[in-house]
Amino acid sequence: MLIESPKLLHWNYFLVLESDLEHLSRYIEFTEDNYKTYSQEMAHLLLAAGSEVDVVLKGLCKKNNSRFKSEKIDKYREFLNPKYPKLCNLNVRLPRYGLDILPWDNWQNNKTPNWWCDYNSVKHNRDKHYNLANLKNTIASLAGLFLAVLYFYKNEAEKGKLIPDSKLLMIQEDFVELHRVLDRGLLRKYVRIYKLT
Repeated sequence: MLIESPKLLHWNYFLVLESDLEHLSRYIEFTEDNYKTYSQEMAHLLLAAGSEVDVVLKGLCKKNNSRFKSEKIDKYREFLNPKYPKLCNLNVRLPRYGLDILPWDNWQNNKTPNWWCDYNSVKHNRDKHYNLANLKNTIASLAGLFLAVLYFYKNEAEKGKLIPDSKLLMIQEDFVELHRVLDRGLLRKYVRIYKLT
């Protein structure tokens, strides 16, 4: 008998985009000195990540209230901030590059994240704002998506069921634990147990 596990579509899509970001690091060193570097590939990643953030946040709102109707990030913020107060304070780390990003920190001040505004500028006026498809916004959008997906799959994240793990992005150490696990009798290294509440 085949038992199918639940599909984690948004987690799997995040992992695809993260893999693309990791591949990009072969050509552009991820440093603050290169934050203004922009390219077609970064435009592709920024637009894909921004679009997925919109889908995931809307889905997260609907998970909490099936009658939620808005499609605007300001409404997502108004709805999600009280339910997930830690979201805007979570630091996403890229340990390999020594980078730390707070993708949702503007929500503390009831403002839209800068990377989201820039994503919309690229989406709607690429001819004028192509330079905003830069490394800083691309990394921040993936960091924002990472956190949105963690909260979307909060139950799975808190049970170590988001497998495989993220390779490039992590949240700050006080919000994650590593647990050694057995998988079908075989020792599998470690899984991350996220502490989001």
